[in-house]
Amino acid sequence: MTHSAPTRALLGLLALTMVCAPFYGAWRYDEFRRAVTTQEAPPGPGAGSPAAGGPPAQGRRSEEAAPVVLAYHDIGRDSRSRYTVTPEAFDAQLAALAKAGYRTLSSEEFVAYLRGGPAPGPRSVFLTFDDGTHGLWVHADRILAAYRMRAAAFLITRAVGSHRPYYLSWEEIDRMARSGRWDFESHTHDLHRREAVDGAGNRSSALAGRLWLPGKERKETVEEYRRRIEADLDRSIGDITRHGLPAPQLFAYPFSESSGRAAALPTNRVLRAALAERFVAALTNSSDRPLPAGRRAAAAREVQRVEITGRTGVGELLAALRDWTAVLPAECPAPLTQPRWWRRDDRSHATGLGALTGEGPHPGRTGYAAAAYRRASSADWTDYTVDVRVDGLRESENNVGLVVREGSLDPVTVALSLSYVRVLERRGGRWHEAGRRKLTDAAGHRMRITVEADRTVVVVDGGARIERAARATGGDGTGGIAVSVRNGDPGGSWPRFTSLAVRPSAAGAG
Repeated sequence: MTHSAPTRALLGLLALTMVCAPFYGAWRYDEFRRAVTTQEAPPGPGAGSPAAGGPPAQGRRSEEAAPVVLAYHDIGRDSRSRYTVTPEAFDAQLAALAKAGYRTLSSEEFVAYLRGGPAPGPRSVFLTFDDGTHGLWVHADRILAAYRMRAAAFLITRAVGSHRPYYLSWEEIDRMARSGRWDFESHTHDLHRREAVDGAGNRSSALAGRLWLPGKERKETVEEYRRRIEADLDRSIGDITRHGLPAPQLFAYPFSESSGRAAALPTNRVLRAALAERFVAALTNSSDRPLPAGRRAAAAREVQRVEITGRTGVGELLAALRDWTAVLPAECPAPLTQPRWWRRDDRSHATGLGALTGEGPHPGRTGYAAAAYRRASSADWTDYTVDVRVDGLRESENNVGLVVREGSLDPVTVALSLSYVRVLERRGGRWHEAGRRKLTDAAGHRMRITVEADRTVVVVDGGARIERAARATGGDGTGGIAVSVRNGDPGGSWPRFTSLAVRPSAAGAG
């Protein structure tokens, strides 16, 4: 029986297919293995530390507490990088969060809160990972699954699929997204690098700085800079959406730089505008003022995270959560009895409140001592009253200061001496007098400062009064307290705070 030429060709093609199929299958499997790394089984519960779980993190007990944002980089083994957390340590940290009653948020929940929605509960965290390294798939994913938690990965989209297996592949990202445990946000397309910013070859961030153009022997113009960073941000967003993922609503600064520093620079104004047009908020690990998730951060459109490294133990993690969890003024009636919550900010490297309350030690026969109270957890304070009593004042030789709205865009300092009370406001990087009242000379005075949304009212000894209208409102004007003492007389004594009480004001009580 003979076959026609077309039939013979078809039979030959079928035979070739049968011969090649095993080789094609092997090639496809090899491609899959290269694109999707084998996941590692998670450690046993709390394998990284016998202290996993630890004591619950104490903080705001209100049902409307703001979330705390944690910043990770990579999860892996045998790494020399301080930014890599071992799977055992990560497991122990999640065990501690679970035991302390924390739940993890999705990007959508976090963004809804920043946009003014209700707080996600009394204890919540937003877990974030920068760069998009393969350890998120190999190690972190299954540990998250074990604790029924979720996280967000901030991708350098040009790096996806490159330098395998260091960075995630798009195939791994797809599987992570379909698990429901991961969201994907922007960490630039290709600006997570340093580049020359002058003819001498000095390098800086390719995102935050204007680059040197060697062919033209000059820096980029502001307009050239704007076009370059906007193109990169748009490419980052496009890369993510083209792979079937939701458009990112959050951005993480490379190297944790922040546009808040030197915000008057043209490049930083341009960068802030470009980010604001595309994202709800930008995330950083460092800032020139505390920006925990809340009203202040939402107004700044910039959120500060707590960075977790390979050296972060469970106890240190829980302590950081205590520091960053918002508290209400009503929960802090007697701050001077809580030295653990004060931080000296007078460059003395000293600890304790003795220099401010009279017990000592003092920084010297003359000088200055200052401390701030709960800088992060009081960031959203407003509508509160501070009552203080001071003693040891001497004419023109020493004084005390109390800052309210500390860390806001409109801090107010009240300086109290033997004869005068002055109100100072911050303008152009300097303190300027906004009001002054003469007092009856006395070594001791009592003072009440009431902070409301639209004004600050100072009353000394029940009589002398200064009222100042707020220059920043909403989240831009919120903040807690700081205190200071000064002594300019080598033979004289230091002034001291004898009492300090905080309570909600009438405006905040309702």
